[in-house]
Amino acid sequence: MPKVSVIIRCYNEEAHIGRLLSGIMQQSGEIPEIIVVDSGSTDATRSIVAQYPAKILTIDKDDFSFGHSLNIGCAAATGDFLVFASAHVYPLYADWIEQLVHPFENDWIACVYGRQVGNDATRFSERQVFARWFPEQSDMNQNHPFCNNANAAVRQSVWKRFRYDETLTGLEDLAWARQVLSAGFRIAYKADAEVVHVHQETRSQVMNRYRREAIAMKAIFPHEEFSFMKFIKMFFRNAYNDARLALKQGVFWQNMSSILSFRLMQFWGTYRGYAQHGVVSKTLRRKFYYPHDGARSADVPLQAGPGREKIDYSGHERGKGPTE
Repeated sequence: MPKVSVIIRCYNEEAHIGRLLSGIMQQSGEIPEIIVVDSGSTDATRSIVAQYPAKILTIDKDDFSFGHSLNIGCAAATGDFLVFASAHVYPLYADWIEQLVHPFENDWIACVYGRQVGNDATRFSERQVFARWFPEQSDMNQNHPFCNNANAAVRQSVWKRFRYDETLTGLEDLAWARQVLSAGFRIAYKADAEVVHVHQETRSQVMNRYRREAIAMKAIFPHEEFSFMKFIKMFFRNAYNDARLALKQGVFWQNMSSILSFRLMQFWGTYRGYAQHGVVSKTLRRKFYYPHDGARSADVPLQAGPGREKIDYSGHERGKGPTE
């Protein structure tokens, strides 16, 4: 494969980042360049990263945005292709990077994003979001700008032309994809490049995530609206659909409360984000990006599919490094 750089953005990810780095080290082929952009971790994140062949870059909390941290990592990378991974994801298979990079054989593909799934601790409704956003079928010529930088790769030469918007509170990936599609490039979705994405958030953190993404969506698409009536409609429609599916699967009662709370926080956060007026202050930005300093708990990998080498994460419980 051409040279690949993996860029990881992180803040207080001691519970997960060791597992991700272990999965990267077990990828088939040459070990990629690993660049970790840390925005002031106060836990054991940096000491875990130091046990791997990774370069650590540090940015100040007040300078953080998703676009800024990505641009810092991309500027330091030397790979032909830049793979992005959230610090709280981990690959299931040893060919994850190979699958993610393979579509770049088409010179017009600027970005490839891979499938994301939950784990046993993932909320029922969050699983439905993953299933809708990341289906089992690949699409090598996607006709819309959706993508997700928690598990994606871009062509470095295209990034040099179109850098990420550092002013957005989220959705920098969607804004970037919109630009490159307008320039004639293509976006590809590769279902086989699969990761587990660990989202174990409190209710307020779910609301916070959807609120800042709604503010970004409004900035990207100024004419979009999300009224209070739409909030009511979307909450009841999605909660009803989730409940009906949970009943069909025989898991309704253990998931009823989770379904209601997740969908309520999802769409209440979206409504509040669209209702935000004026420039996002530094105080509000800090609330979006650093709502808490506690690490999320670790998780258990899903079952491997037939015919592919499953990554061995034994000895890396709670994201610990290889010598712990």
